Amino acid sequence: MLLRCAIVVLFAGPAMAGAGTQQPLSGADIVPRPENIDPVEGSFTLNGQTAILVRDADANAEVLAVGRFLAEWLRPRTGFALPVCAARRGDEPTGNILLAIADNHTIGGAEAYQLSITPERVGMFATHPRGLFYAVQTLRQLFPPALEAARVAPGKGKPLKLAGLRIADEPRYPWRGMLLDCGRHFMDKEFVKRYIDLLAYHKMNVLHWHLTEDQGWRIEIKKYPKLTQIGAWRKLTRESEQPGDGSGRYGGFYSQDDIREIVAYAKAHYVTVVPEIELPGHSGGALAAYPELSCSGGPFETSTTWGVHKDVYCAGNDQVFEFLEGVLDEVCELFPSEYIHIGGDECPKDRWKTCPKCQARIKAEGLKDEHELQSYFVKRIEKYLNSKGKRIIGWDEILEGGLAPNATVQSWRGMQGAIAAAASGHDVIASPTSHCYLDYPQAAEGSNFGWMGMITLEQIYSFEPTPGELSAEQARHILGAEANIWTEQAPQQRVDHQVFPRLCALAEVTWSPKDARSWPGFQRRMVTHEKRLDALGVMYYVPVPRLATSERVFTDQLDLRFQLPASGVIRYTLKGAAPTNSSAKAGAVLHISDSCVLKARVFLPTGNAGDTAEFRLRKLTPHEPVHVDNPAAGLDCEYYEGRWLHVPALDDLTPKVSVVVNSIDLGPRKRDANFALRFRGFIETPADDVYTFYLSSDDGSRLWIGSDLVVDFDGVHAAGERSGQVILKAGLHPLSVEYFQVGGKRKLELAYEGPSFEKRPLPKAALFRSESQR
Repeated sequence: MLLRCAIVVLFAGPAMAGAGTQQPLSGADIVPRPENIDPVEGSFTLNGQTAILVRDADANAEVLAVGRFLAEWLRPRTGFALPVCAARRGDEPTGNILLAIADNHTIGGAEAYQLSITPERVGMFATHPRGLFYAVQTLRQLFPPALEAARVAPGKGKPLKLAGLRIADEPRYPWRGMLLDCGRHFMDKEFVKRYIDLLAYHKMNVLHWHLTEDQGWRIEIKKYPKLTQIGAWRKLTRESEQPGDGSGRYGGFYSQDDIREIVAYAKAHYVTVVPEIELPGHSGGALAAYPELSCSGGPFETSTTWGVHKDVYCAGNDQVFEFLEGVLDEVCELFPSEYIHIGGDECPKDRWKTCPKCQARIKAEGLKDEHELQSYFVKRIEKYLNSKGKRIIGWDEILEGGLAPNATVQSWRGMQGAIAAAASGHDVIASPTSHCYLDYPQAAEGSNFGWMGMITLEQIYSFEPTPGELSAEQARHILGAEANIWTEQAPQQRVDHQVFPRLCALAEVTWSPKDARSWPGFQRRMVTHEKRLDALGVMYYVPVPRLATSERVFTDQLDLRFQLPASGVIRYTLKGAAPTNSSAKAGAVLHISDSCVLKARVFLPTGNAGDTAEFRLRKLTPHEPVHVDNPAAGLDCEYYEGRWLHVPALDDLTPKVSVVVNSIDLGPRKRDANFALRFRGFIETPADDVYTFYLSSDDGSRLWIGSDLVVDFDGVHAAGERSGQVILKAGLHPLSVEYFQVGGKRKLELAYEGPSFEKRPLPKAALFRSESQR
């Protein structure tokens, strides 16, 4: 029941158990940084006599809801059950918190707010309830960080002081979003709602919800029940998947009631949910359920592998458009968002090129090629969605072949798509892989994400969403930016680690004025903000342990020197097991006397922990040369075909071809993808000494000298080089190189460095095979 606020007293009781009266806070550690902060003399004391006043509450239910949100947040954390009371202008008692819709148009747009803290009151003013909601999020950050996790019994709270200040704040961009990919890995309903909370806390206002993929269809469509009966599930193929149905398949989907609940929850937190229904590519989940929508007719299974798949919706089949319109009818009913994202990215044209229906469509519509056919597809869907009062967003591939008239472009392949779209009068959301892909690793250490680039916190903070090439008029089409968390490598339990703290940086990029941003200042504020994330239970990224020394091989004893973390402890193991919170604690120096696999991990007092860093430490002992009967020039090479993500166990496979070669390269391959090679023979060394081998490859490789794994470059899926050392006496030594290729770029090179020569490719004269062993 709404109280008329002459009554402002509840619980004037004892103080919070075990804590003294809190000291005023400066308010300088707010993330994202407000536009203007000015100190005010004095402080406000919040206690059991405080009330939350809502000016003209009868006329504005939304403001009343914001007041109740604040009261509900404060109650368990302070022990104060603050009443939410209606108040009239001129009759607003001091000593309280006031929320008011202001007549002052200088406050700014709907998301702007003013917050003042004086000894008399906490006042929050805005021209729209949305602005007041953001004022509340700022107020939350003015309390001690631990308050987010505090639980105080009713009537047991202690007074809390807030330092006097005035804040005038408004976002730089209207679109401040995050994509959550629930197609590759399904996320629980409560987990999605938790991310709505975290977005709102950081003043972000869009959840881009990726709901359909080759690996799973996640939204219930009543008209097409097989989408969730079949398309929502796939075979179990990896440890990150857990059975989701009685037959042991992995997957899941959101019922329409789930979606209504999530959308309503988001609305209450001023977050817009924008669904993405992928077309014409990334449609494997739908094709598994309805194969007749493809060019070939199938059959298909929901994919268990990542990447770009050639089977897509048939652009020449009118049944496809009837199906998609039926799907989108239900999507539009479920999501009140002005926008529907239709994907439009990574659509191979292979099937269309050989499909009679697609070729007939190209001819009938007078299209130039398959790129224009994709444009036809997108424009037809846009026209239908426009007829239902919706606008489309598509990835920047929709620029190819002609852009749909009213489409908004989400630019991910750099910012050229953003520039082209804005220059032609189309709205843009900036999401380049260079700055906004949160599935990419945050540091080189501890990551094995292959082809992905590295995006650090500082790199995201440096992002400028509005390209300098645009005129002032064109720049108005940059709506904002969006961080993308694709989940090929990020099941639900990994998402926090990938998203935070980098989302905090993008929140500030999209909210705070450009000239107010400062990387040193942001770093300083994040020290406090990470305590808030701890209290919110966010398992954010913790840097992996780093060694101050580069040595990884030794002949007697190796003294490893760790760079100790600013907080937390390093725990380690020496036998390959993953460290736990009970593993041995590392000091600044660790003495190693035998070969081992050192694994180390940083553990914070909160229980949060970083990724495991792995260091292969080898105690070098000289390799004796071997005797080879009938040595002959060259190496034996075996060629295999198959698809692997790591170097396969080649001893268990039968080679397609076996040949003799005189160098280690890709010459023996019979195709450009999905193959493996193994080179075996002997290398002759001229003198007793330490030799360094350099192995370069893409997608993965290994080098063995005798029984020693000298270089392990397995499953990196990106071009690069790794090295290893070994002591070899003069003579012949067994050598084996294993290599596999999935697709994309191809590379395989082996070089070495010895006592009397610098790094160079292995000379042909030093490579031998045994004729007697063939």
